[in-house]
Amino acid sequence: MNPSELRSTLALAGIFGLRMLGLFLLLPVFSIHARGLPGGEHALWVGLTLGIFNIVQACFYIPLGRLSDRIGRKPVVLWGLSLFVAGALICAAKDDLLWIAIGRGIMGAGAVSAAISAWVSDLTREQVRTRAMALVGGSIALSFALSLVIAAPIYRVMSLSGIFVVLAILGVFAMFVTLYVLPSNKIEVRVQQASLKEVFFIPELMRLNFGVLLLHATQVAMFLVMPHLLVEAGLPLTEHWKIYLSVVLLSFLMMAPILIFGEKRHRLRLVFLIAIIFLIIAELLFSQARSILFIALSLLIYFIGFNLLEALLPSLVSRFSNQSKGTALGIFNTTQSIGLFFGAAVGGYLIDILGDMAVFEISATLLLCWLIIAWFMGELPAKAVDSKNAAEVKT
Repeated sequence: MNPSELRSTLALAGIFGLRMLGLFLLLPVFSIHARGLPGGEHALWVGLTLGIFNIVQACFYIPLGRLSDRIGRKPVVLWGLSLFVAGALICAAKDDLLWIAIGRGIMGAGAVSAAISAWVSDLTREQVRTRAMALVGGSIALSFALSLVIAAPIYRVMSLSGIFVVLAILGVFAMFVTLYVLPSNKIEVRVQQASLKEVFFIPELMRLNFGVLLLHATQVAMFLVMPHLLVEAGLPLTEHWKIYLSVVLLSFLMMAPILIFGEKRHRLRLVFLIAIIFLIIAELLFSQARSILFIALSLLIYFIGFNLLEALLPSLVSRFSNQSKGTALGIFNTTQSIGLFFGAAVGGYLIDILGDMAVFEISATLLLCWLIIAWFMGELPAKAVDSKNAAEVKT
């Protein structure tokens, strides 16, 4: 990537990661804090307070993605970040389950992930777009790992309201970055935007949307069991972050050469299939894992595949969607959020009915179905020829 592309991608990856921190940063501490709040004795209300962030996001991804196609990415991202900050401040001001739920709903309404992914596509050449998407997609894994490290210390010093204050401050900083660091995208006013129905029923996009739903459903279901698995293997809950952070960082180092190989040799379809196979292998290993070392190895294999797919999927969606990137990525992010909710709900049900190991076995089966569908997918779209226009990025 040239300096302008790298600067823009890193800025957008940071904004994307900030939104994911809004989801992940509460996971290690919220269930404990909520017990002391009115209604906190009911797990359902605690779960809904956490889950409302994703549900509201799912409702706004498509409208805001389409709006970003029409009026540009910058105003949509600024609007979304302003809602994120406002919601965080409401949560910080009221130590009450209902008000926290309202605040998190407002935070979720600023659903700008689709606009951010489309903006990355606008500001990068196709020759480097997958690498750019890898940085943005990797911010999800890094946000998750970072939340496990910093959530408890912030909570001990500043309580739950302090976490929301930190998120609000980061949100304001992200608004300044959006306003003064990132260039505006060029709006293609002469191209008529495809309808939502037309974009939704593009066969290649339907396959990718199905894939991201399964990817995140199995991810959430896996993390419903993983903490218990590590504790049973002899690792205290307070030490889990060391495993997560280590395997996430190592997975980035190991997936980068695979991704570069796929791009340079034009073998991204092969890399795509290998990544799904990695997930299937990891899920099968989870079902047999009993030692900390075995679990860590399985997690490393899992995150290599997961991070590869996080880089490839949005890049492929932008390439298949032509001039309706915001709409296509809005649909894509909506199915991702549905997958997160579906994985939590069905994963919990499977644990209650069939036990922990059933989650891994059924996840492996679902991922095998995805592999079969992906195997018969057509060739990936060719990249555009590198030209002066393709390389032009406003600074």
